[in-house]
Amino acid sequence: MNSNFYYIQNESLELKEFPFLSCLLSQKVQQIILDSWEVGLRTGIGIFSFTEGKYEWSLEHKTYPLYPNDSLIVQPWQALGNPRGYLEIGAFMQLSILPNHWTKDGHLILGDWSKISYSEQVVISKLFLSNAKPIIPRNPAIGQLIMELGQEVQEQAFGYRTRVPQIVDEILITWARTLGKTERNNQDFSQTFLQLEQTLRANLEHPWTLEEMAGLAGLGNTAFSEKVKRFSGFSPLNYLINIRIAEASRLLKSSDKSLTDIALETGFYSSQHFSTTFKKLTGYTPRDYRKIHI
Repeated sequence: MNSNFYYIQNESLELKEFPFLSCLLSQKVQQIILDSWEVGLRTGIGIFSFTEGKYEWSLEHKTYPLYPNDSLIVQPWQALGNPRGYLEIGAFMQLSILPNHWTKDGHLILGDWSKISYSEQVVISKLFLSNAKPIIPRNPAIGQLIMELGQEVQEQAFGYRTRVPQIVDEILITWARTLGKTERNNQDFSQTFLQLEQTLRANLEHPWTLEEMAGLAGLGNTAFSEKVKRFSGFSPLNYLINIRIAEASRLLKSSDKSLTDIALETGFYSSQHFSTTFKKLTGYTPRDYRKIHI
């Protein structure tokens, strides 16, 4: 296989069957070309893996040094480029994915091509958004997968139409898993727990599962449940219910929203479910609680 490949959607017939890919390239830069990489918005979710040289790129007005085997992820609304406006001498690979939908609040929909479940897509987007440093250092796995992806597109061997979306999914999953491990190594669980609680409070209407919460913490279900139990005294799902009831109590006291609206806003699937759970934990129905605290 030729290690250099360059495919751009609407320019390369090879990508016509994969409209979710904006570009897939392996580029070796042998001389500086001025005004070739100015800071600006790129198309889709950009994933870069560096193989030779040293780069200094700006992402959202912050400059990062990038070395061989480093990987960088760029979200659709982030400006990327070299502050000096050109590509440095070296080599890197780039994959740009066009999701159906991805917003800053963490709402990610990859599209029908992906076999990653919706709940896992939520975890992936939350992990990406919560990660202050968008670089995975000294980890060749992402680059190896992009190279494999390029090989599938280039050779078009039997089954390549199936393998291409599978590899893209694998790249995203590998990134999320590696990111979760990196976060665990860089902070103790109290910080992880605080970030998790902030994420839950900001998205109470979402029907959180144990798997999603554990994914945000970068842990398996069992290890996550044990840590939450030791840290808070509650199982993860019971802790989530407590957060929902606390927020519902605040809304009952401070707003004139209907009980149904409060129930849905705090993640209960019906006003009856909300009322039953609220009375079980507080001793009051939501209506009686509101009357007492007005």
